[in-house]
Amino acid sequence: MSGFRVMLVDDQELLRASLRTVLSADERIEVTHDVADGLDAVEVVRRHRLDVVLMDIRMPRMDGVAATAEIVRIAPATRVLMLSTFDDDELVVAAIRAGASGYLTKDVRPAALAQAVCDVAGGTSALAPGVAATVLDLVRRVPVRRAAALEGLSPREVEVFGLLARGRSNSEICGELVLSDNTVKSHVRAVLQKLDLRDRVHVVIYAYENGLVGRGEIPS
Repeated sequence: MSGFRVMLVDDQELLRASLRTVLSADERIEVTHDVADGLDAVEVVRRHRLDVVLMDIRMPRMDGVAATAEIVRIAPATRVLMLSTFDDDELVVAAIRAGASGYLTKDVRPAALAQAVCDVAGGTSALAPGVAATVLDLVRRVPVRRAAALEGLSPREVEVFGLLARGRSNSEICGELVLSDNTVKSHVRAVLQKLDLRDRVHVVIYAYENGLVGRGEIPS
């Protein structure tokens, strides 16, 4: 059985070769393409079905943030995982807002990188240590947009949203709300679909952008 289909995007050929070696050692992953910039990455995504794009940030012709936004637009099912030398605050938030499902720095351990690719392919998020705090800290500073932020969610879905926004795992939500695992998974899917959010990291951003966490609007 083939694994998750992954494309590598980085302007350093040697790094792409190293990443291919690392990821191909994991039987869950099939590296199908590698390209040198965002423009080529977008063209590959137009022609091929991919599960994950492992994307650098700073590249010629089209950078990783612009490429991520375009890939998310033309192939919503394809997940983008940023892998960068830089952990600059503004770059991190720009990448996540563009639609990336995770952000790792290039000092990540090989096994952790492979697991992050699989996690993102499976619909969860992957953030390097410290990056999650950076995202939350910076997103807090943006103007609050409260209008109809949770319109359409049922009362139970609002509760699930609030726990997702605080970083709770499915098992933790099960315990706090006394629900089965399948029920929680169903509510999580409904929250993401109704709010048009890609994954958990975008739930966190949505909550902070709309002033919903730490202000009493969501049940604790």
